[in-house]
Amino acid sequence: MCGITGFLDTRQTKGHDELATIVRRMATSLRHRGPEDEGVWVDPASGIAFGHRRLSIIDLSPAGHQPMHSSCGRYVITFNGEIYNFQALREELVALGQAFRGHSDTEIMLAAIAHWGVEASLKKFIGMFVFAVWDRQERTLYLSRDRAGEKPLYYGWAGHTLLFGSELKALHQHPDFRAEIDRGALTIYVRHDYIPAPHSIYKGIHKLPPGTLLTIQGFGTDAAPQPYWSAKRAAEDGLSNPFSGSDTEAVDQLDTLLNDAISKMMVADVPLGAFLSGGIDSSLIVAIMQANSTRPVKTFTIGFNNSDFNEAESAKAVAKHIGTDHTELYVTPEEAMSVIPRLPNLYDEPFADSSQIPTFLVSQLARRHVTVSLSGDGGDELFGGYNTYLWGRSVQKNIGWMPRPLRAALGKSLNPLARFDWNTLLSGSQSLLPESLRRKDLNKVLQKLAGILKVHQREALYWVLCSYWMEPGSVVIGGKEPLTPLTDPSKWAHIEEFMHVMMYLDTLMYLPDDILVKVDRAAMGVSLESRVPLLDHRVIEFAWSLPLAMKVQGNTGKRPLRQLLHRYVPKQLVERPKQGFGVPVHEWLRGPMRAWAEELLSESRLRHEGYFEAAPIRQKWSEHVSGRRNWQAQLWGVLMFQAWLEEHKTLISTKVSEVVLDSHQVVGIPSSAIGLQSIQSSTN
Repeated sequence: MCGITGFLDTRQTKGHDELATIVRRMATSLRHRGPEDEGVWVDPASGIAFGHRRLSIIDLSPAGHQPMHSSCGRYVITFNGEIYNFQALREELVALGQAFRGHSDTEIMLAAIAHWGVEASLKKFIGMFVFAVWDRQERTLYLSRDRAGEKPLYYGWAGHTLLFGSELKALHQHPDFRAEIDRGALTIYVRHDYIPAPHSIYKGIHKLPPGTLLTIQGFGTDAAPQPYWSAKRAAEDGLSNPFSGSDTEAVDQLDTLLNDAISKMMVADVPLGAFLSGGIDSSLIVAIMQANSTRPVKTFTIGFNNSDFNEAESAKAVAKHIGTDHTELYVTPEEAMSVIPRLPNLYDEPFADSSQIPTFLVSQLARRHVTVSLSGDGGDELFGGYNTYLWGRSVQKNIGWMPRPLRAALGKSLNPLARFDWNTLLSGSQSLLPESLRRKDLNKVLQKLAGILKVHQREALYWVLCSYWMEPGSVVIGGKEPLTPLTDPSKWAHIEEFMHVMMYLDTLMYLPDDILVKVDRAAMGVSLESRVPLLDHRVIEFAWSLPLAMKVQGNTGKRPLRQLLHRYVPKQLVERPKQGFGVPVHEWLRGPMRAWAEELLSESRLRHEGYFEAAPIRQKWSEHVSGRRNWQAQLWGVLMFQAWLEEHKTLISTKVSEVVLDSHQVVGIPSSAIGLQSIQSSTN
């Protein structure tokens, strides 16, 4: 696992030493991703420069040093990730007459590219990766990212120079980089608490989408990433060619796939372990790891002395049954809060999934003992595990029959009700409410329903469910939302069941741009490699071939994962209500973090910086600290931007600039998502 960076200066005016100095500075900024070795390679005649920071996992010898040249001399690569089937590819290439000097997967990749070409090799690779390859013969630069989006890659033009890197901090180091905040991306961020690909917080800088290859020849500013693998095609092909066996046969096949994926991911020349929460996904990964190991697997759990957020007891019971070498660490609120000042630099652009805090803590714990850790991410998105899917299905079922005029009228009537202070009114009558409503914020429920009733497409319905600020354009000054996979009909797949629609959209956006970002930055921030077996593309494609009834029964999702886990672990140890991996930020904001938050959210500061309208933020802050409402998700997003802005104030001007608003801007729900007849997908 490593950090990569580089640039292509099409002016070709810099000499060797200047190119090397710049790219070394860029690479040094990624030292946390690869603390053990650094390498640079430049070609002044082409204006190309590659930088690399190495965390040695496979082949710890100098033979694994990067940037690396192919044996034929034509290709140069800087690569971050792991190719899990590299040994099988090596055997195939040896049979074709290829010789190798070491045993790293990087050398195998280069040999494959030299023999089959870049795109054909990509289709053979099983793994997580991003890489830059320079073809010295064709003077062509290739940038590519793995199918699921486990590893990050930013890129963009700064004048005549194409910059790229594993993290934005590498791009900051290039003298041509200019930091200008993209208010459209900020608006998406306010809605979702993260910024989805291809957008980034900076204008002109993009995230390379998962499963794509970008080819740059000459100046090439108009080049666009092209898919070599498509989540849309995987979903549509799987659903159109469904698995025809029994439940038992499906579980058998899943067992075979996961055992193969996990055994490949357990190959490392350094200590290896796993995160263990005691839930379905991580318990299954650990159980299969232990079945493939002759020694107790090292497992790690973070605990809290708050029963609403503590998973340590469940994890401990699972670890004891499986027989792992288990380490748990209970952390105090003060220890957890001490992570917060590190977040703006760690995540490099605004990111506000509060489970980033325990994810960092468990990564830090694991790194004390191992260099590689497997995780159970991806199970909810592939096998229907989120409670949101159940709620979305229920909502869609109950309003899908309504004519549009009736839905519009009902939605309009809910708006004033959503603004009423129901919590105060019902504070003395909670015992009279059904249990399902006692823990709900009725204002939020009504607000969501009002938004849902305004849209007509199923994808737009889910977009509303996934929104924190329902009208982010009224919060971000000059903010106009660009399209995302949730609002761009060209990204939608032809899928019948609404629950499958929601799962598909999550694999496009929430999984790669929230979950995997969270894990990658937290783990690499402490120089820990994380591997995700459930995101082996063969598992993804198999999951899409399973009919929905095999994944979800009643209100229980992830049936194949559960059934497989029960072969390894007694049902009573793992069957418990789904629990998020989080921390009580809402309480901290009213207590020990209140002064910090108040400073970042002060009206004068917001007005001076000029990114946010102060009034709606101050209103939510007032309601939150009073205890009347819980606006954690909305406020945490703004706070993480404010903290990020403070961290990067020397890079970005925070002076108020004049913003010319588009008079045709629709504040709130964009027209592309309100059910215009732009796509012929079912609205049922």
